[in-house]
Amino acid sequence: MPELLELTPEGLYCRAGDFHVDPWRPVPRAVVTHGHADHARPGMGVVHAADAGLGLLRWRLGESQALAGHGYGEPFVLGEARVSLHPAGHVLGSAQVRIEVDGETWVVSGDYKRDDDPTCAPFEVVPCDVFITEATFGLPVYRWRPASEVAAEIRAWWDACAARGEAALLLCYALGKAQRILAELVRLPGGMEREVLLHGAMGPGVAIYRDAGVALPPTRPLSDEARSKDLAGALVLAPPSAIGSPWMRRFKSVSVGFASGWMQLRGNRRRRGVDRGFVVSDHADWDSLLRTCRSTGARRVLATHGNTEALVRVLREDGIEAAALKTELGGEN
Repeated sequence: MPELLELTPEGLYCRAGDFHVDPWRPVPRAVVTHGHADHARPGMGVVHAADAGLGLLRWRLGESQALAGHGYGEPFVLGEARVSLHPAGHVLGSAQVRIEVDGETWVVSGDYKRDDDPTCAPFEVVPCDVFITEATFGLPVYRWRPASEVAAEIRAWWDACAARGEAALLLCYALGKAQRILAELVRLPGGMEREVLLHGAMGPGVAIYRDAGVALPPTRPLSDEARSKDLAGALVLAPPSAIGSPWMRRFKSVSVGFASGWMQLRGNRRRRGVDRGFVVSDHADWDSLLRTCRSTGARRVLATHGNTEALVRVLREDGIEAAALKTELGGEN
């Protein structure tokens, strides 16, 4: 019996349904797990995705991209394959892809996490025969604390910066991470009363989340502020690419933080040259990866994009047939 999914130069291909999952080159039909650039690429014929993620996909892929939306858990048929999308808990509208052909079920996780997140639907365990899992943080050193605790640390750093007459510049990814941080900050006492300034790259994603009904604090583009204005006491969210750019000249005195799962390792903080590292990720940590692979009941697990070796070894010790799957998908975003 041929593999339900096979690796082609364009990406993971389902021959029975004649579609690809998160392809990295243009194809006629794609099922896309979410809007990050390594999973949602331009030039596809038709993109099938979860209804909740269509706004982000329009932003990332352009209004001309043909999109077909599907509710979570609602099956649809492509060729001889029965497909459904299930919450992945990664970002707004993120989905796992369940594919059933001739009684065999495969699930492609896309990116996912198991932690509480007020900005997206929580992860759903989907039983399957074969599970293709991400392994971005597939090492035991990566274990996350609750994001609510990290948000309290960010608030304390912001207050300390204000007391020193500095701006607090927090670097984070523009899709998913920025919105999650804002949503956690608004949960803190007085969170809805404290305005956050945004780099221009952050605005569209924040607006899409707000339109989707996610509770966020008041925000304003930093471009509204005169370059000569003292930004002491402000919290500013910006993408990592802002560092070293002319955009930074507007700050008289600034403390720079970085929010990412990679901040778990102090060496990464030093290499980034930031003052503070805040450990918060939209990917599963080590314990969540193992728990998820076991919970699916899959007899076979394929691990991709990340630290696959340790995860594969532990799963094999559990008696699960496990192997690494090399793809062009990325890591933390």
